[in-house]
Amino acid sequence: MRAVEGAQISGHYRWTVIAEIAAFVVFALLSKYLMSLLFWRYAGPASLLLTLGLLTLYIRATGLRWSAMGLVPLRGWKPKLMVIPQAGLTLVAFAAIVALTTIAGPAIGLAFLAEIPAGVENRWGDVAGSLPHYLLWLGIVWTAAAFGEEMFFRGYLVTRLQLVFRDGWLGSAFAIFLSALIFGYGHFYYQGWRGAVVTCGIGLAFGTMFLLFKRNLWPLILLHGIIDTLTFTAIFMEWK
Repeated sequence: MRAVEGAQISGHYRWTVIAEIAAFVVFALLSKYLMSLLFWRYAGPASLLLTLGLLTLYIRATGLRWSAMGLVPLRGWKPKLMVIPQAGLTLVAFAAIVALTTIAGPAIGLAFLAEIPAGVENRWGDVAGSLPHYLLWLGIVWTAAAFGEEMFFRGYLVTRLQLVFRDGWLGSAFAIFLSALIFGYGHFYYQGWRGAVVTCGIGLAFGTMFLLFKRNLWPLILLHGIIDTLTFTAIFMEWK
């Protein structure tokens, strides 16, 4: 089966894409749950990397391409340099969403958005002052988080959902929204409702920028990695 990138696709193919998306999302969530019974802290990254491995095999078998889902080749210096200001613009969108959810939210009565869930400290508490744990999580940051989450939630889900909802701004908006909901839900198991809402908002911002950059994942990957690296550095150094 060849990749279908045009605006018009058959009803049969649309249902095939829906089934495909559902299968990979369910597999990611189910494998994370099963892994969490054995190693809770690393279940998310491990299940996502496993899902991406199977997804890559599927992509190769069906004629799809990661380059069409955001891993675009950056030929020449200009496209490479453009990643930096694009990451900067994404940072503005990221900061606006975080401020909206964590500052404006509590201000209008959503008190749960101001509370840090216990699951966050339980998961990352060992990083503080521990160089081995810090380096381990930095490896996870740049593989499962920066590359993994952007490839799956933005690159794969947004582009495939655009086929389901058809081309046009409204279809793209639905694609971004649904992928953001799944992204937020994926963080609920250790961050609770606050984490789910905040990461859903981040998914909306990143998904929008992904399409504004004409399906270019590199600015998102760069920013995602830098933000998480700074976060874990602050935890490791025990900066308050």
